[in-house]
Amino acid sequence: MFKLAPLAIFASLTACAADESISKYADTDAIYHLIELDGAAFDGRATIAFPEAGRVTGQAPCNTYSGAQTSPYPWFNVGGVAATRMACPALDAEQVFFEALTTMQLAEVAGGTVILSDTTGRSMVFEAR
Repeated sequence: MFKLAPLAIFASLTACAADESISKYADTDAIYHLIELDGAAFDGRATIAFPEAGRVTGQAPCNTYSGAQTSPYPWFNVGGVAATRMACPALDAEQVFFEALTTMQLAEVAGGTVILSDTTGRSMVFEAR
């Protein structure tokens, strides 16, 4: 029994680890729609959601995607992005979207708005709908 105690302690500590990713601050039931990219209105359809700790999902202009987001808020870093591979007329907009999303480094959650930005001045503004 004594040999199990360290394992039980470790398991309880990892189970209690607090979510410090953006999921703790954003509405996990909301779907945020991209309305602005680098200060200009975004004409395509793109979304992002934070359904659970460390996970990002969404719809790019053509394909659905998901990835990991484990940086502590307000830092933001999407890694391991996987997307479906459907072709559509908006593939250029999709490439711009993914290039921007994967370079974002900071997040700000204010009510129904999520702003992602990087240190060069790029930004993405999402609103919950």
